[in-house]
Amino acid sequence: MSMTTLTRRGLLGAFAATMVTAAPTMSNAFGILRGAGDIRRIRMYSGRTGESIDTVYWIEGEYVKEALKEINHFMRDWRNNQVIGIDPRTVDIAAASHRLMDVSEPYMMLSGYRSPATNAMLRSRSKGVAKNSLHMKGMAADLRLKSRSVGQIYSAATACHAGGVGRYNRSNFVHMDCGQVRTWNG
Repeated sequence: MSMTTLTRRGLLGAFAATMVTAAPTMSNAFGILRGAGDIRRIRMYSGRTGESIDTVYWIEGEYVKEALKEINHFMRDWRNNQVIGIDPRTVDIAAASHRLMDVSEPYMMLSGYRSPATNAMLRSRSKGVAKNSLHMKGMAADLRLKSRSVGQIYSAATACHAGGVGRYNRSNFVHMDCGQVRTWNG
C-alpha cells in the first residue's frame, strides 16, 4: 500500500492487521497497537551512537521488562548518557505507525530522552524546541525512515489517534509523543 495514496479502505486494511484499541487504564484513552498474536516489536538505530535495537517489547498483554530496559538505554540522552524510563505508550505509537507503513527498515531515531540541560541547550539554538518538551519526560521520539517521506510517516502516526504528531519537513523527521492528541507543522 502506498502511503501517498492513503485511503479509508487502505487504512481499514492496515488496521485490520494491526487492530488499534483503547488503553483501559487511561482516562483520556488513546489507541495502542494490537498485532497478530498480540506481540509488539520496535526496530530503531541511532546515527549518533551507532547503536541499533530490534526487540519484542510486549507479549500477550504484558510489557517485557528487560526489553523496556533496553529501550530506555537506547533512547537515552546521548550527549550525557542519562537514562530515564521511556513511556511505553510512545513506543506503542512508533511501533503502530511503523506497522501501518508496512516497512522492514528500522526507524532512525534522532532524539528520544533529553535531559533538561540538553533541552535548554537545544532551545537556545532553535525556536522549534519546546521549553517543557515531552522529550524531558521520556514521552517523545523524533524519527525518520529512508524509504518513507515525512508526509507518509506523519500520515501513519496521525492515523493512530494516539498523541502528538509533529511534521518537520525541512529537518526530515516526525515527532511522536504520548501526550494529548494534536498535530502541527514545524
